[in-house]
Amino acid sequence: MPLLNSVIKWVNIKRNYQIQYYREYPHEIQNETLFELLLNARNTEWGKAHNFNKIDSHKDFQKSMPLQHYNDIKPYVERMRKGEKDLLWPGEVKWFAKSSGTTSDKSKFIPVTKEALEECHLRGPKDVFAQYITNHPDSKVVKGKVLTLGGSHQVNNSSNNSFYGDLSAIMLENVPFWSDLFRTPTTEIALIEEFEEKIEKIIDTALDQNITSFAGVPSWYLVLFKKVLEKTGKSNLLEVWPNLEVFAHGGVNFDPYREQYRRLIPSEQMHYLETYNASEGFFGIQDNEHRDDMLLMLDYGIYYEFIPMSEYGNPDPKVLSLKEVELNENYAMVISTNAGLWRYIIGDTIKFTCKYPFKIKVTGRTKHFINAFGEELIIDNAEQAMKVACHHTGAVVNEYTAGPVFMGDKQKGAHQWIIEFDVPPSDLDHFMRILDNSLKTLNSDYEAKRHKNLTLEMPHVVQAPSGTFYEWMKQRGKVGGQNKIPRLANNRKYLDEVLNMMQV
Repeated sequence: MPLLNSVIKWVNIKRNYQIQYYREYPHEIQNETLFELLLNARNTEWGKAHNFNKIDSHKDFQKSMPLQHYNDIKPYVERMRKGEKDLLWPGEVKWFAKSSGTTSDKSKFIPVTKEALEECHLRGPKDVFAQYITNHPDSKVVKGKVLTLGGSHQVNNSSNNSFYGDLSAIMLENVPFWSDLFRTPTTEIALIEEFEEKIEKIIDTALDQNITSFAGVPSWYLVLFKKVLEKTGKSNLLEVWPNLEVFAHGGVNFDPYREQYRRLIPSEQMHYLETYNASEGFFGIQDNEHRDDMLLMLDYGIYYEFIPMSEYGNPDPKVLSLKEVELNENYAMVISTNAGLWRYIIGDTIKFTCKYPFKIKVTGRTKHFINAFGEELIIDNAEQAMKVACHHTGAVVNEYTAGPVFMGDKQKGAHQWIIEFDVPPSDLDHFMRILDNSLKTLNSDYEAKRHKNLTLEMPHVVQAPSGTFYEWMKQRGKVGGQNKIPRLANNRKYLDEVLNMMQV
């Protein structure tokens, strides 16, 4: 173990030096990344079609091609899955992450090249722990194991040439064999497709292990941990795994789950680190636990651009480089990557909280908002308001979703919220009044529409029984892995599905 700690320390020192370099020289790193991507892909079908060999600047790059959505690259992806080479990225692409994002119910198959795996997806988790160990030199996290709750889909053979599955499953298939020494359960168990079967086997395997950390989506770990306590009869997780030390979480905002985790792991020595990763890439790491933002990772083979949300949806929106962004403005993120995604709009919105180094917060999704009446309510508003309402009422929210109540002959417009509480408020109406007032404070458009109930009346609320959202996601085939409960929608699709299920 002393030898292992020495090796880890040496690797961390080297990596932290590299990260410090792009804290100080972000634009040089990004410029270098762009031209390395162009050089590597210049002889692909996409590179030839867009004259990659003639691009000399960021402006040339912007002029070479329009912004891309998944449907724009889908024909290329389908050809790649059949084994065609040198299309979006040089060589043959064997792996495709089946995206279960909430912007669409249809599956997306995101290319995962060898370079993207090694330089981005697998590097991100290493950097999370490198930063953590650097900040906590007395940590004993490496003396135990990482608890892994893998994807909900195993890797499947889509043809003789390619494979698809959740990104987490693809990563498990590609990690070095010796990684089993540091994690549990085995790959075989982690890749079980049936979520409930997987949970049972993880519990059987992990109870006698020295678990010191876990990483993944907070909502699905809650399902696992509650099952652990049911099976063991323990009152909290420290009675099961006394050396628990750190949770690297991502996929959804952690704030709605924070109080539940405090009760599950009642220790001031437990650390929580946010990460920003997706099927398309690994983008951010919380490198300072005293701040709630993340360091934008600039040397993972990703070149970033940003669309101001005031421009989003325009036929020819203004698109900014990293040099041009402003603090606290809402941007849609655009990426060009070593997975062969070019000027690709991933659907997330972020804002910058700091420059030099560049730090970000995820504010929502480009398609997940409520703007049925001009109120422009985004996920960041909803999460902050929910946090305030919980703080003032002692409530703990498990899950929620919200959408519009459309105007009718005798019905004013409103927002409807379906909320599943872990600890319900003593007065639900009081909870909603605080939520409503917080939204007014956070969003001037919402406040204007709520003025004297002229356009929007007081939000409607439905309290859902425990387990409602888990059953809803199960019915949709979206349990586990990277699946996320949609928080906001500009239509009633999700609301009506949940309400109809509750009435059965």
